[in-house]
Amino acid sequence: MPHTFDSLIANTLADAGNYLQRFASEQSKQNTVARAAQLMISTLQQGGSIYSCGNGGSMSDAMHFAEELTGRYRDDRAPLSATAISDSGHISCVANDFGYEHVFSRYLQARGRRGDCLLAISTSGRSANVIRAAEQARLNGMVVVSLTGAPGSPLASLVDVDISTGPSDYADRIQEVHIKVIHILIELIERSFYPENYSG
Repeated sequence: MPHTFDSLIANTLADAGNYLQRFASEQSKQNTVARAAQLMISTLQQGGSIYSCGNGGSMSDAMHFAEELTGRYRDDRAPLSATAISDSGHISCVANDFGYEHVFSRYLQARGRRGDCLLAISTSGRSANVIRAAEQARLNGMVVVSLTGAPGSPLASLVDVDISTGPSDYADRIQEVHIKVIHILIELIERSFYPENYSG
């Protein structure tokens, strides 16, 4: 392996570790994750559903979040109600007929109900279609959790809880901590409903 690759790999891992450590060292960040998890748990306890959305890598994260709840995370248990807004037929239809900024909000207009929850994911906190989704969710009487990067984004101002992982020059650093937060949220939800799946 070229020596330059060794340096790049080491530096990249160190940078990623430093970004995660900054997030982990702030108690306020941990508190927002706990509050978000409690909102999601309450949604499911009351018979509601959790929706998730995002663009690009954030859509992949939204899908990952939903499939871990409806499928299996660590051990077998009954499915939990979650849906990622990722249907290509819906997205291409709405984008073509109404504009891409409406692809998530129109889905929620059709299906979101009072008492449901939206997980809105945007590394910048400025994605127009994710912001519209949050606005529509509020109109529906849903609770909204956002997963963003730098604090104080336009999306953060619309939600009940904003989990901002911190500013970064690159979206991939933010996304790396987003997936860690998503796994923590899933575990907290699962522990609440199926504590027998965990020994500690």
